[in-house]
Amino acid sequence: MKKNIIVGLAVVLMLASCNKDEKILNTLNEYNNSMVEKGYHFGDQLELPKEVTENAESISISFGDKETSSLKVDPKFFTLGDNAVTFNIKTKGGKTLNQDATINVFAKNPEKNIAYQIIAEYPHDPKNFVQGFQIEGNTIYESDGQNGSSQILKYTLGTTTPLASTKQPQEDFSEGSTIVGDKVYQLTWQSKKGYIYDKSSLKLLSEFVYPNVLGEGWGLTYDGKNLIASDGSKLLYFLDANNPSKLIKYVAVAGSSQIYDQLNELEYHNGFIYANVWQKPVVLKINPATGEVVGTFDFTDIAKQNTKGSDDVLNGITFKGENMLVTGKNWPKIYEVQIK
Repeated sequence: MKKNIIVGLAVVLMLASCNKDEKILNTLNEYNNSMVEKGYHFGDQLELPKEVTENAESISISFGDKETSSLKVDPKFFTLGDNAVTFNIKTKGGKTLNQDATINVFAKNPEKNIAYQIIAEYPHDPKNFVQGFQIEGNTIYESDGQNGSSQILKYTLGTTTPLASTKQPQEDFSEGSTIVGDKVYQLTWQSKKGYIYDKSSLKLLSEFVYPNVLGEGWGLTYDGKNLIASDGSKLLYFLDANNPSKLIKYVAVAGSSQIYDQLNELEYHNGFIYANVWQKPVVLKINPATGEVVGTFDFTDIAKQNTKGSDDVLNGITFKGENMLVTGKNWPKIYEVQIK
């Protein structure tokens, strides 16, 4: 009889322990879900529920190969945007519980809505599926996409007649491009390689492969030291301009209440990165040191005049002095806008 009583007590205790563990995990999960939309900022402390902290001997957060026992949102571990993490809880009963979660980190300051006015319009060849767009002097350098018709070309602003052009192989889908000294660098979408051309003749000089972390080639710009590339995610990748296969660092991009991904055509100007959001008439102004979106341009009115389907979207940004030039895939115009 005593043996049965002891076994019965053990079962009761085990069930009680399991119920407590389940309650801890459920409470933590509810808390995490409640914070997804609100998010955190760098320097914030994660205020976990008492049901969790009072029953834990220790709590840590792991990020793949990194782990911290601090519950502070530290940029050494967290990036802006969504962070996939695992909470590791060692209970006072000696068990280890794990709970996966997403922790969103947002910029502290709201993005500024940047006003502008159109001051000039120029012709653009509507056959060109714009992927990369730069101006130097009065010469436009443009990378155009689509398998079988991808190319790099240059022409004088105000005309549509190429001064020089180079076609890509049939299998390539050209993407972003940028000027570095006397060369033009160009990405491809899924070929995992880029091209380097002589700026004057657009003669192909060499090729390079992407770092493995770069999933696809989307946008490209140059900050005077490094190439900066996008791959359609929330990340911007800084590459060695002398060896574009080498990753220097990356930053994640977010605003004060949302994560920005689908980052596409890029332009660097006066210390900031400008990026359009694919299939949206929006251009972001980004702090390259932190990834914080400090301002946004809404080009809805311009896009409405030129976008008839899902492909002919805004996709070209460059600066003519302090004015911005914008265009899009298969658009018949380039717009010069003065920033207010």
